[in-house]
Amino acid sequence: MNNNFIETIQSLYSDLSIEDFYPNEIGQNNDVFIVNKSLVFRFPKYKNGINQLRKETEILKYIKGIISTPIPNPIYQSFEELKPSKVFTGYNLIDGVPLWKESLTGVNSVELVKGLAKQLVSFLVELHSISGEKASRDLKLKVRNPREEMYSLYDKIQNNVFPFIRSDAQKEISQSFETFLKEKAFSNLDITLIHGDFGASNILWNPETSMISGIIDFGGSGLGDPAYDFAGILSSYGEDFLDMCINLYPNGDEISERVKFYKSTFALQEALHGIENGDRQAFEDGIKDYR
Repeated sequence: MNNNFIETIQSLYSDLSIEDFYPNEIGQNNDVFIVNKSLVFRFPKYKNGINQLRKETEILKYIKGIISTPIPNPIYQSFEELKPSKVFTGYNLIDGVPLWKESLTGVNSVELVKGLAKQLVSFLVELHSISGEKASRDLKLKVRNPREEMYSLYDKIQNNVFPFIRSDAQKEISQSFETFLKEKAFSNLDITLIHGDFGASNILWNPETSMISGIIDFGGSGLGDPAYDFAGILSSYGEDFLDMCINLYPNGDEISERVKFYKSTFALQEALHGIENGDRQAFEDGIKDYR
């Protein structure tokens, strides 16, 4: 199977000499391969991921001059034959390893942990400085209303995921969504460009220097609520580190309520993704606490 991916790359980039080629198992929505220990190639696994990858490529080009943290720069791409295993992008490998929670916990110096928080918030401040209006105009991105998005998600969870969830958990989920969607949390909301999947697997760091070395996987990027990116931090690293980050973010206290709500939906979103894309593992991972 891997040979098919190599052939696809070589058919378009015959001058690229491929000496070694191995899969990276992290990608949920993409088949990811490391080529020559120096390049990353991503192939969408699902048909609906093709437009997503095209959009991601346009966003990465757009923000390249705005973001000071290293991010992927797609120098190889194919959108000729629009089907999985044929569409791909490739970029130079960004040095570093994922900043897992255990890695962060293992950093003994409070100052170094604060330094990591500062770097992550600096990235988010730069990204969130791109207003929804500007990104919508320049990138032709659809402005998504966060309240409507959450109503739509709630509807899909009720119709598709509830049949697998025990009744007391269904009641808790319903109460959480209905209470939150009626509150004023969504009033005066600034829509900006967001990363959309700002969790540990997409945050790279250098353990020797305790510095962030890059941010990857902008597949979930688009216009949305900046609080959503902080929900990724909360989900990955817990409340203490989130508080450290929110204190560094302009008007951070105004988003904390939304951050916690979004985080509460992540496992349900994973279960829904599993159902919609026939991904058994994603479904099991998402549903396990609700059975």
